[in-house]
Amino acid sequence: MLDQPKTAPATFTGNRALEMEEPLLFEIGRPETSGVDVEEPEPFEDCLGGLERQRPIGLPGLSEPETLRHYVRLSRMNYSIDAGMYPLGSCTMKHNPRLNEKMARLAGFADIHPLQPQSTVQGALEAMEQLTHWLLTLTNMEALALSPKAGAHGEICGLMAIKSAIAARGETATRKIVLVPQSAHGTNPASAALLGFEVRSVPAGDDGIVHAEDVASAVGPDVAAIMLTNPNTCGLFERDIGRIAKLVREAGGYFYCDGANLNAIAGLARPGDFGVDAMHINLHKTFSTPHGGGGPGAGPVALSARLAPFAPAPVLIRKGEKLELNEDVEYGQGFGRIAAFHGQMGMFVRALAYMLSHGGDGLAQASRDAVLSANYVRAKLRGLMSAPYGDRICMHEVLFDDAWLSGSGVTTLDFAKAMIDEGYHPMTIYFPLVAHGAMLIEPTESESKASLDLFIATLRRLGEKALSGESELFHAAPRYAPRRRLDETLAARKPVLRWEGGAT
Repeated sequence: MLDQPKTAPATFTGNRALEMEEPLLFEIGRPETSGVDVEEPEPFEDCLGGLERQRPIGLPGLSEPETLRHYVRLSRMNYSIDAGMYPLGSCTMKHNPRLNEKMARLAGFADIHPLQPQSTVQGALEAMEQLTHWLLTLTNMEALALSPKAGAHGEICGLMAIKSAIAARGETATRKIVLVPQSAHGTNPASAALLGFEVRSVPAGDDGIVHAEDVASAVGPDVAAIMLTNPNTCGLFERDIGRIAKLVREAGGYFYCDGANLNAIAGLARPGDFGVDAMHINLHKTFSTPHGGGGPGAGPVALSARLAPFAPAPVLIRKGEKLELNEDVEYGQGFGRIAAFHGQMGMFVRALAYMLSHGGDGLAQASRDAVLSANYVRAKLRGLMSAPYGDRICMHEVLFDDAWLSGSGVTTLDFAKAMIDEGYHPMTIYFPLVAHGAMLIEPTESESKASLDLFIATLRRLGEKALSGESELFHAAPRYAPRRRLDETLAARKPVLRWEGGAT
């Protein structure tokens, strides 16, 4: 049954009008039945070598109406960008124009197969070529690897190109260090460690940015690369980025820029001008394709002239009027493949449709509007919520901490749960780690002033309640969600991953 608030009378079904209670598939279905008729196979001799299943699979059988209703009802419990504001900092949860979807569903894009002859998919390859042109123009870089499937996959790709370049110079044994700022995304040090590099932390200054002096004291002949996000995860522009790039390059290292926050500068500043050697680009963020729930996504990697020869296969090249995905892993000095096929075609089309419909001036305006939205939120919450690095102009996201809640008995988590009752997905919390009790808000350019005003008024009202001693309101939240607050520590330590016929 739904955990119904004490103020509302219980209903017999557990439903509350259009808010439907929905059991698990195992509670609805019947393992002994199937929603389709499957004929018994003719006698055959299996080739599984004794590995065949020894007991029924135990999956529930449902009719088509039961299946459809189940997932429709679950979908009504989900929050989405189509339902409301999604202020997740460092995620860029913006509106996905339906024009993008229409283009991605065209038969020449949606119905092709990666193994069919390239002569039959020239239109799709041309879309990939145009996408490459746009991304290289926006970044002022030399080459583009299209195949990485997401941001972290792009990080691995960029670092593998760097590792290949170092190997070509005969310095694999000496260049073992990757510099990573304390405020970096967690995938940055993980990607470096996965490839066998040793991670050396670089502190963030009291102003929330990385200082060239700290990088200067960390670089040396053992440094392979630095991984820096700009704008960074505190929502601030790294003003020393040019000097940092010069320091790393002069020491023989490479500059990897995490492209997660490109939405603040797309069309306004080109990472290649900063001295960046490799940068992944989250098409599913900056260029508004759907993301979340594990995919789909796309993380192409832009490479400087120094790293272009080390791009992975396949490489898209033009031969006269024909386009070709060059499959030869010896093309250039790349490390071979990073994915089975050529990337996410649907994501390519959606991103290209977004770019073509906006144009260069429109992309720049979107970036300006994203920055304006974040600074509007910052200014309107001034005097209530505390900023760890002071009330400074931010980029596309604004960072608050929990200092303003001190003594209230309300934590960042409590505040986030109360936002759910008000109909908002919470902002990113407890990240970046350099801010205690962080609350990172990224409104994006999708939100109107009216939408932002209601969001701000809601946070102010909740803040006033927290500071006036109404802490129990927060501790009990969320009251109105289909499920109440979990014991998250217990759930993490003792997860229940198997259906046991009623035991949960």
